[in-house]
Amino acid sequence: MPTTTTPRRPVPLDGTLWLTGGHVVDVVGGTIRRNVNAAVTGGRIETITAAPPPPDARRVDLGGRYLLPGLISVHTHLSVTYPFSATDEAENPGLTALRALSRAQDALHAGVTTIRCVHEQHRADLLIRTGVEQGWVDAPRIVGAGRAVSTTGGHGHGSACSYADGHDGFLRAAREELAAGADLIKVFITGGIAHEGESFTGAQMTLDEMRAVVRAAEEHGSYVTAHAGSGSAIREALAAGVRGYEHAYELDDATAKEMAQRRVFLTPTLCVTRCPSWMAEHSFSAWQIERAMEVGPGHLASIRRAIAAGIADPRDPGAPGITMLAGTDYPPGEPIEDTVVAVREMEFLAEAGLDPAQALRAGTSDAARLVGLGGKAGAVEEGLLADLIVADGDPLSDVSALRRIPFVMQAGRIVRNDLPVPAPIGGTP
Repeated sequence: MPTTTTPRRPVPLDGTLWLTGGHVVDVVGGTIRRNVNAAVTGGRIETITAAPPPPDARRVDLGGRYLLPGLISVHTHLSVTYPFSATDEAENPGLTALRALSRAQDALHAGVTTIRCVHEQHRADLLIRTGVEQGWVDAPRIVGAGRAVSTTGGHGHGSACSYADGHDGFLRAAREELAAGADLIKVFITGGIAHEGESFTGAQMTLDEMRAVVRAAEEHGSYVTAHAGSGSAIREALAAGVRGYEHAYELDDATAKEMAQRRVFLTPTLCVTRCPSWMAEHSFSAWQIERAMEVGPGHLASIRRAIAAGIADPRDPGAPGITMLAGTDYPPGEPIEDTVVAVREMEFLAEAGLDPAQALRAGTSDAARLVGLGGKAGAVEEGLLADLIVADGDPLSDVSALRRIPFVMQAGRIVRNDLPVPAPIGGTP
């Protein structure tokens, strides 16, 4: 990974900055607008034009590189500890928040300008979000679930979740997270692969419990996303009105087709069953690594079934289709295999069958729709937030072009600029 030559804290900009000599990637249409200049003013993209900027304009020369929206990771845990058994539910909230903030800043530095957190100890995501709003810290834009809600002894046991049982218990727990400022509710409807003896084939929540959290979310104009391992539990959750699903380790054709008909959001998190070296480096047990690799082939096959059932087309919002999203489960700015986890996940989505444009949308414009930023971010368009990254190569030909991101901007502020400095006109002095 390249070493930054600029401060980690984003640099506020006054006036207009021109990003010149680049190719703008239209992630929605899957096309490229070549040899254009983009003006950024007041944190937004003011104009995109082939005309040259004013002679005295401040500019960053892109040198024929590709300009695209900042990445969005929609399954993030910033406060997680490795190994999971090291989690201390009584940990000082200040320490939790500092650990989470460090990972959030790593993500921003890597080009992830927005994240959706789907469980943080002590609601660290909401604390960081408040710190950003008050100007104390810089981090990605955060959409947070606060604490996930788990059944007693369920998949979230020991992870500092909110614990509940029964319709009224789940209703109360969900309302508490929303009252604390959560943007969505996260639940565990099955087990997973992290704990020995656990299975993801049976539901851990009843239909009434699922309906309770959906009711609480709808009261606040929000939605529920579910850790979901198997198709049988997903079908129950579909009936309850759950809109989002995470993992889908074991998905059958019939359930995938129903998910497409209901136009749900699916975040596969393929990283969790395909990265044994990363797991070993982060103190996962031999059993956990073996289990993840055992589940891996079936997980990939399940996501391929979901893709075959139909991918949602953002240009035809009423048509059936699953909106496939990029979410890492692991901290998205973590180094992995000469890139970062957020980019590796998008590569895995392409390996599962998404074309490069679909994989890009999974981590940009489609993710923006899920987190409430549709029409505000997630694309390089005039009037949208200037959350921007630069890639050396064409990501519509190969999403692996994102392995080299030398420039990151969030809301018009330069986070990182490792672009070569152009030689002065007339040669080197």
